[in-house]
Amino acid sequence: MNYTANDFKKGQPRWCPGCGDHFFLASLQKAMAEIGVPPYQTAVISGIGCSSRLPYYVNTYAMQTIHGRAAAIATGAKVVNPNLTVWQISGDGDGLAIGGNHFIHAMRRNINLNMILLNNRIYGLTKGQYSPTSPRGFVSKSSPYGTVEDPFRPAELCFGARGRFFARSVATDGPETIAILKAAHEHHGASVCEILQNCVIFNNGAYDSIYKKEGRARNAIYVRHGQPLIFGENNEYGLMQEGFGLKVVKIGENGITVDDILVHDAHCEDNTLQLKLAMMDNEHGFPVALGVIRDVEAPTYDEAVNEQIAEVSKQKKYHNFEELLETNDIWEVK
Repeated sequence: MNYTANDFKKGQPRWCPGCGDHFFLASLQKAMAEIGVPPYQTAVISGIGCSSRLPYYVNTYAMQTIHGRAAAIATGAKVVNPNLTVWQISGDGDGLAIGGNHFIHAMRRNINLNMILLNNRIYGLTKGQYSPTSPRGFVSKSSPYGTVEDPFRPAELCFGARGRFFARSVATDGPETIAILKAAHEHHGASVCEILQNCVIFNNGAYDSIYKKEGRARNAIYVRHGQPLIFGENNEYGLMQEGFGLKVVKIGENGITVDDILVHDAHCEDNTLQLKLAMMDNEHGFPVALGVIRDVEAPTYDEAVNEQIAEVSKQKKYHNFEELLETNDIWEVK
């Protein structure tokens, strides 16, 4: 059956006008339609926060759970129903603060979940406190003189927890967001999609350099597996390896050609270069990497658990509760 985005729409979203959640919701519904999994075989599970309202606006099985526990609930849903496509929605606070432990262990176990991290670097629902991804020195209601903490960088956390899939897009970039969501669904195992978005009320402008198309042309790089890492308004720049790091070069200068530019390998088991790509930022003279940065297959937790249950069951003399009772002595009382 062919689906449209309307098949996955439900209710009237209640977010502030201009919030990145609106953009992402539209992309998710379009991606779901293109993926083609029926709504009754799809579940959207969230925690608490502005972004975690999203399950109310998709025509699928959906559940808003408790703060920070979306990954735990999503894990249970996937293990008991392996055929269910599960999308987990979390904000940077819900997913990386109170939910940080669940996040890293979902990565480590490689549970077949599509984990969406909507990162606006602020707690929006509770009115503007700094979050685990807010930069050092960030002034907020809970840090009026600036934070004295260094932030989590989601890619670094994902890779450190043995993550096998990491992708990134900007909420306002619909085509790229749809593309990485489809790639996340195709990936066999835990996938993380970091969606960069502004909170128009409490942290507007967090991603101004790449929030519009013309900004991305100058300040971002779209990474594609098997293709050279080039960027710029006219594809005039590229990335080369320098020692253990990367450097930006201008193609055509100093005899540099496209053949000298690094080629992106999202499937490389060693994540060294993938992590360096994911950690680039404009502040240090690099473009922000968008697209699928890492995509490596490995055994999944949910399949391994179900295979183990099936194997153990074959060796047992009983297969249900009634048969279990009959394995012991039985007396008939008259």
